[in-house]
Amino acid sequence: MFKQLKNIDTAFQHIKRFSLVLIAANVLICGLWSFVTYKAVTEAQQRVHILYNGKVFEAFASTRKANLPVELRDHIKDFHHYFFDQSPDDKEIKKKISKALYLADNSAKKQYDNLVESGYYNNLISANISQEVEIDSIKLDINTAPYRFTCYATEKLVRASNTVIRKLVTQGVIRDLGDKTDDNPHGFLIQQWQILENSDATNAQQP
Repeated sequence: MFKQLKNIDTAFQHIKRFSLVLIAANVLICGLWSFVTYKAVTEAQQRVHILYNGKVFEAFASTRKANLPVELRDHIKDFHHYFFDQSPDDKEIKKKISKALYLADNSAKKQYDNLVESGYYNNLISANISQEVEIDSIKLDINTAPYRFTCYATEKLVRASNTVIRKLVTQGVIRDLGDKTDDNPHGFLIQQWQILENSDATNAQQP
């Protein structure tokens, strides 16, 4: 009888160990399945399908951090084009400056006020000068927020008789506002902006 009880106890221990192993295996399988499912769902959410001309193209979403340098440089370019690309028309000048001031703080407004007081824009209008800017390069430090930048550009002042090429260098820092708007689509704000250099480089005669 004791032998029978011992056999029953041994069998019970085997069943217990088997049950524990089975439960552990089920937990492991469920965990792996959940991980694989989560990864698959995450990857699926990052895929975007675009229909263009009757064809479906697949695109991939990326994090804001991955696109940060691109967005920062685009914000800087937009600001400088709005601020420096000007035609000899008072309404157009004010319209573009207004767009530029949505992308920067009061430091840009001070630069604009200084140019107004010096009669810079009046000279553009009276002399019928078109002003264009081309961004050559942007030095950007994204290691620490707010992000410091230096912008190197070429400014072109086009008159009827000649074209003046100017070297333009500006610097500032960019703060992430966290919110995007129609007037500020990247959600950044340029601060401490100053013009380091804006000097004549060449003077070319028009044909």
